[in-house]
Amino acid sequence: MKPRPLDGRAIVVTRPERQAGGLAGLIEAAGGRALLYPAIAIEPVRTAHLDLLLRALGEYDLAIFISRNAAEQGLARATELDTGRAWPSVAALGSGTRKALEAGGLQGVMAPEGPADSEALLRLPAFGKVAGKRILIFRGTGGRELLASALRARGATVDYAECYRRTAPATDVRPLIEAWSRGEVHGVAISSGEGLRNFAGLLGDPAMEKVRATPVFVPHPRVAGEARGLGIREVIEAGSADDEVLGALVAYFGRAG
Repeated sequence: MKPRPLDGRAIVVTRPERQAGGLAGLIEAAGGRALLYPAIAIEPVRTAHLDLLLRALGEYDLAIFISRNAAEQGLARATELDTGRAWPSVAALGSGTRKALEAGGLQGVMAPEGPADSEALLRLPAFGKVAGKRILIFRGTGGRELLASALRARGATVDYAECYRRTAPATDVRPLIEAWSRGEVHGVAISSGEGLRNFAGLLGDPAMEKVRATPVFVPHPRVAGEARGLGIREVIEAGSADDEVLGALVAYFGRAG
């Protein structure tokens, strides 16, 4: 049988449970083994304020989704309320979120190439001329304020549609630590800064020493900086979409031999 690029490699996938299957399937199709240890749990948020915003979609010029979770939860609630026919122009922070929106039936989604973050989105030409526009940002509860602040500074009116919350799951990592001790873990795929922090909290010390000596694949430079701040010695910026992460894994382990 022809060797596959990830033969003999076990990769920890820390995405939320419902979102881990796509990347896990790609890893296993490439010959690897996906070790599923969610570092974030996603809980839907359903409020009267969110429903009011969704029923007023036609009054907005642009809807921005900051994550795949925002896309899935925002579209799910819009479908429940039957408001999805009124979507304005739509943008996503990265290709993974754009693909989730397209899978949900939205077309013509704007998204930056490269890093999936607010800074990259704000550099798109369409975001240089937002004065007088109404913009709705779909996100989880809390989070960075940079995007909304920058858009308001450019003259836009910005509202938040908070449609989910993130929590730290009660994941039992003892089998993972034991596998690491046997030399059976070869890489870790992290999907966000919060996921990285939760994963570190789940492992604790001295188990984090094993992570510091393992290649860690992250979605963009901001998370890469956090990973290096935790002492992780080999950090690879892989993008956020499943196929981007797979490509980075294949490229890395191909070089590693």
